[in-house]
Amino acid sequence: MTETAPTPRTVRFGDELLRPFVAFTVIAVVAVELPTHRLIAAPLAVAAFVVLAVAAVCVRLFWNRLSPGRQIALAACYMGSASLLLPLAHTTLAPLLPYLAAAVAGTNLASRRAALLVAAGGSIVGAVTQLIVNHTVPTQDGWSWWLALTVGLPVYMGISNRDFRQALENARRATAEARRATDSEAREAALRERGRIAREIHDVLGHSLSGIALQLDMADALRGSGRDEEAGEAIRRARTLAVDSIAETRRAVHALREDTLPLPETLRLMAAGADVSFDVLGDPAPVAVETAQTVLRVAQEAVTNAVKYAPGAARTMTLAYTADGISLTVVNGPGPDGGPPEGASGTGMGLVGMRERAALVGGTLRAGPTVEDPARGGWTVKLEVPR
Repeated sequence: MTETAPTPRTVRFGDELLRPFVAFTVIAVVAVELPTHRLIAAPLAVAAFVVLAVAAVCVRLFWNRLSPGRQIALAACYMGSASLLLPLAHTTLAPLLPYLAAAVAGTNLASRRAALLVAAGGSIVGAVTQLIVNHTVPTQDGWSWWLALTVGLPVYMGISNRDFRQALENARRATAEARRATDSEAREAALRERGRIAREIHDVLGHSLSGIALQLDMADALRGSGRDEEAGEAIRRARTLAVDSIAETRRAVHALREDTLPLPETLRLMAAGADVSFDVLGDPAPVAVETAQTVLRVAQEAVTNAVKYAPGAARTMTLAYTADGISLTVVNGPGPDGGPPEGASGTGMGLVGMRERAALVGGTLRAGPTVEDPARGGWTVKLEVPR
C-alpha cells in the first residue's frame, strides 16, 4: 500500500489546532486536579503552574510578535516551570507538561542550539528538583531523578517537525517558482511561434504577390505594345498565381500547426510545379522544423527570382544531405534574351531576407553568377545549414 505524504493543510492543522488543543486540555485537567491532589511545597507548585499556563498562552497568541531573544526566554520559562512542577504536583497529567514544553521549544524556536539548551536546562531543573524532593520528602510515588532527565527528549521531535514544515514550505515555493518559470517559458515559446508563423505567412504571400505583380506588369507592357491577347494571358496567369497563393498559404499554416515538414517531398512538388529539375543526394534524415522551413523559403525565393529574371531558362534544384548538415543549390541558366525582361527590376531585398533566414538557423547563403560558365550568364543560389 502506498503511503500518502502529508499535505501542507494537514501539517497546518496539526501545528495550529491539534497540538495547542492537546496542550491546553492537559493544562486544564491539571488545573482541575491541583486542589484535590497531593502537592509538595504547594505555594511553589501553584506559582510554577501559573507561570506555565501564562507561558503556554503567550506561546499560542504572541509568539510571532516576539523577537528571537524573547522567544527563547518564553520557551525557557515554559520549560522550566513545567519541569519544576513535575516533582511537586502528583496529578494524573502533570508529568506530560514538561514533555509538551520541550516539543514546543523544538518546534517553534528557529535556532536548533537554543532549543537544545532550553530542553537541557529543563531536564536539569527537573532532575535537581526531583533529587531535592526525594531527599527531603521521600514518597513511594515519586520519580527517579534520572527519569526526570528524559523530559527534554521531545525537543528532537519538535525539531524534526519544524524541519519537515520548512521542507514542505521550500517544496511549495520551489513548485510555485517552477510553475512561474514554466508559464514564462510557455509565453516565450508562444511569442516565438507567433513570430515564426507571421514570418512564414509573410514569405508565402511575398513570393506569390511578387509573381502576381510581375504578371500584371508584363500584361500592362504587352497591352501598351498592342499585344492584347498575350496581355490577357498574363492576367490569367496572375489570377492562377493568386489562387495558388491561397492554397500555398493554407498548406503553410497546416505545416506549422502539425510542426512537421517533409522537406524532399515538398521541394519535389515545388520543383514539378515550377518546371525545375530536382535531385536529392545522400540519405534523407530528419531536420529541425525551422531549418526545413528555411530551406523551403530559400528555394521558393530562388525559383521565383529565376522565373522573374530569366524566364524560359533551364533551372535545376539539388538537395544534398551530408554528415553535418544539408545544402540546397538552385541554378538557372541565362534568359533567352541575355537579360531580365522589361519590368523585372528588383531591390535585392529578397537576397537579404534569404541570408537573414539562413543566419537565424546557423547557416550561410551564397548567391551570384554561375562559376562554371560566367561568360554565358546564369545564377546560382547555394544554402548550407546544420541539422
